[in-house]
Amino acid sequence: MQKESTHGLRFALIGAAGYVAPRHLKAIHETGNELIAAFDPNDSVGILDSYFPEAAFFNEFERFDRHLEKQKRMRQPVDYVSICSPNYLHDAHIRFGLRLGAHVICEKPLVLNPWNVSALLENEVESGRRVNTILQLRLHPAIQALREQVLSEKKHADVDLTYITSRGNWYYTSWKGNLQKSGGIATNIGIHFFDMLTWVFGKMKQNTVHVHTHDRAAGLLELEHARVRWFLSINPDTLPIEAQKAGKRTFRAISMNGASIEFSEGFTDLHTLSYREILAGRGFGLTDALDSIQIAHDIRNMPAIGLQGEYHPLAALPLTKHPFGE
Repeated sequence: MQKESTHGLRFALIGAAGYVAPRHLKAIHETGNELIAAFDPNDSVGILDSYFPEAAFFNEFERFDRHLEKQKRMRQPVDYVSICSPNYLHDAHIRFGLRLGAHVICEKPLVLNPWNVSALLENEVESGRRVNTILQLRLHPAIQALREQVLSEKKHADVDLTYITSRGNWYYTSWKGNLQKSGGIATNIGIHFFDMLTWVFGKMKQNTVHVHTHDRAAGLLELEHARVRWFLSINPDTLPIEAQKAGKRTFRAISMNGASIEFSEGFTDLHTLSYREILAGRGFGLTDALDSIQIAHDIRNMPAIGLQGEYHPLAALPLTKHPFGE
């Protein structure tokens, strides 16, 4: 894709060595903007060479902070701070960006707890800057079409959501395997699906959790216009047999009233599209993210009731032990 011609806004990036950082770097580049500085405690950031080889890089936050403050004093402040850091640090890094006088673009989950949103709303007002988050499924054509269908038909639907994305044993050693740091399975891999579900089918009325372990979670969401059985997993053994035979590591499926909804394609450029919308003043903000944050928070903190009531079929799969015996 060609780099667009714009005014060239100045960006800083927190979490340059992370999994999702390349999508943000690509989006900054493709929207015609400039990365001034990047930070990550890890220095495996060769990806910067593909987009912004001249960006200043820091693996100590204090030096990163000092550099951006110096830029501000020189009347060359950053316009945006993009945040790709571990989930539990998002709140602090958002506050940092606002204090710097920059707008913020933060990966999901925006924060881990719903009350953090209320505090950040005050910070937004105080700073005069805006916090944006990446809710890219709202920009997916198939999901947009589904929402239009639901809004026009105004019928109550029965929905099944399955998302399996295999992870190795490294996951449990990293911050992602720490419930307090990542928010667990429901937050780490499910937050964008919970946002999509509430965006399409309306507000949550009831939330039930059937299974919640180190490698999977399943439950039932009662929404305004749907009853949703959901299953999330990072365990490859939970993949459908056909996917395992084909050597696939990821499986996603949504069905409504027994009919499959195809949305496996069209994910490639959604971060760039998200950036375009944000820079045009049409981004998703703090209150947009609140419903999914509340759902994931409740799942993390409520007891699982086991295989009772209306549960997702994959919830009955045999449970596995934590690979490190925890």
